[in-house]
Amino acid sequence: MKIFIGYVSMSGNTEDMANILKEPLLECGCEVDLLDLETVDIHSLKSFDCIFLGAYTWGDGDLPYEVEEFFDELKKLHLNGIKAACFGSGDTLYPKFCMAVDIMASILKEQGCDVFEERLKIELSPETDEEVEECRQFAKSFYQWANKGEKLTYV
Repeated sequence: MKIFIGYVSMSGNTEDMANILKEPLLECGCEVDLLDLETVDIHSLKSFDCIFLGAYTWGDGDLPYEVEEFFDELKKLHLNGIKAACFGSGDTLYPKFCMAVDIMASILKEQGCDVFEERLKIELSPETDEEVEECRQFAKSFYQWANKGEKLTYV
């Protein structure tokens, strides 16, 4: 299975999440490309079986400004049949905690992706063993779901 993990990270928190997600997918035998979304050719997404998109939430529940162009271009693509998952970091001090994750999921659905219903949202950085394991379990659950078409939840 060929998987793309794309992220945008200001402080390194979302990048840390992306790197943690990559590990269990590699252990499952997947081919994984991990890239900063600012460097991605949007049309290359069509060459993947699965897509993970990650971002921090900016301001009052917005996508980061660095990826506005990426998502404008994404809205022009048809990604029918590609399975997708969304993740991100945020701060619960803001009323719309990790809203960028939900925005990304909506955009991917609009473009025809089959989007994993679970979302991975981490407060700031995945520093504790529990948060790291939550990231790993999210990746494993997505992998199982993508292979079987079953809706699984991660714990």
